[in-house]
Amino acid sequence: MTRRVALEGVDNFRDFGDYATASGGRLRGRRLYRSATHGRATDADLAKIAALDIAVIVDLRRATEQARDPSRRPAGFAGAVITSPTAMTVEDGWINHIQGSDLSADAFRKYMVTYYRDAPFDPRHIDLFARYFKALAEADGPVLIHCAAGKDRTGILAALTHHLLGVHPDDALADYLLTNDPDRIERRLQVVTETIAGFAGRAPSEGAVRVAMAVEPHYLDTAFGEIKSRFGGLDGYLGQALGVDAAQRQAIAARLLE
Repeated sequence: MTRRVALEGVDNFRDFGDYATASGGRLRGRRLYRSATHGRATDADLAKIAALDIAVIVDLRRATEQARDPSRRPAGFAGAVITSPTAMTVEDGWINHIQGSDLSADAFRKYMVTYYRDAPFDPRHIDLFARYFKALAEADGPVLIHCAAGKDRTGILAALTHHLLGVHPDDALADYLLTNDPDRIERRLQVVTETIAGFAGRAPSEGAVRVAMAVEPHYLDTAFGEIKSRFGGLDGYLGQALGVDAAQRQAIAARLLE
């Protein structure tokens, strides 16, 4: 299948369904989507998104990010939108890092490892992830998850979804790494460079920006390794931290597996 949905102003939009599962079934396609922010969606993009009949959108961004880059939605969009409560607003660690670091590739890489180690346990993420899985069990239609770049918060949540539904870890990792599409990185390189320079007051190197735009296997390994050390495994995290019980898992499987 063609995973990528080509849009003009929304980056990294793709289908993360249609994978074989350990039970011998298959995760349905056109039911699970992921992307970057929709703040720069064009009217043509909105028409394409409307045609997907999305039932739920989960915006994983902080309230400050949403205010800085408000989402555009298709006219008459009637689906549910899950967002972080304003009361759960927290500091933007990425911007703080940009402003205080040497903007080197090594500094960005070290930041990402630390971010992935902590992200699954952020109370705001736990709240959003739990509400997302509840929506998967109940939604009559496709679900879209997105953050700012559609790679880290979104990547962790998509990989957790794959685990819950029995997708092989190799396929889950391959899906995660689709963010590293060379065409996407080349197309967005200048914009991301200018964004980082705007926050930092100085320009990063091209190599550093490429690191900032990409994902690496050990990032996800770091997140899952820390989950396993705290909860004994991903299933323990799903059940104990996110409240995904047996009935919810069964409902999600019934809706998403064929």
